[in-house]
Amino acid sequence: RPTTIMITIMLANNETGVIQPVSEICQQVKSMKRHKGDTQRILLHTDAAQAIGKIPVDVQDLCVDYLTVVGHKFYGPRIGAVFAHNSSDGGVPLYPLMFGGGQEKNLRSGTENTPMIAGLGKAAELVSKHLDKYKSHMADLRDYLEDSLQLSFGSTVTFNGKSPHSQRLPNTCNVSFIGSSLKGHEILLKAPSVQASVGAACHSQDRPSHILLDLGVSESVAWRALRVSVGREITK
Repeated sequence: RPTTIMITIMLANNETGVIQPVSEICQQVKSMKRHKGDTQRILLHTDAAQAIGKIPVDVQDLCVDYLTVVGHKFYGPRIGAVFAHNSSDGGVPLYPLMFGGGQEKNLRSGTENTPMIAGLGKAAELVSKHLDKYKSHMADLRDYLEDSLQLSFGSTVTFNGKSPHSQRLPNTCNVSFIGSSLKGHEILLKAPSVQASVGAACHSQDRPSHILLDLGVSESVAWRALRVSVGREITK
């Protein structure tokens, strides 16, 4: 719209693992011609929380102005960070939520949480060094899991978000058991040794996933969905 000042989109979906074409979106936005005389730029942000530690993430390749991360998604402490492109020397704007803290460049009052900051840095360092190994391991496990489910349940399972037209994170499997009358959470109640979820922890569990519904998945199939994730220490 003529009034748009910012676009934000997640790099990878937290329920289906589908990877969004953020770089292409940003390039298209930056190539748009605004109204004559309009100098207002559109700022670009991506939430990369789900992606880091699973696929390569490079702020330069993505062409974004801002990128947010959270440590516990890649085996670090539960602390977040934001990348802002050249915010200190006239680049993109960055404003505080809490005021004060002159010793923190007036961006955040309070003492820095040094142990968690260091832990986030170390976790990111390990990802940078070993990403190819982590990614390959998780992809092999996820594919093995989906092949095994297909072999065991045949046409009574369907994989949500899995399409030749989309890329997914290597660790995420969103599967619906359409041959069952049980909803996803009811299946989990009968499988106490399985750690899985019916969707994102930050969404209400009293209705089917709006992510799946927006993908065109029917309500009955969405109700029967489970999100199963594999990680570095998981074995076949």
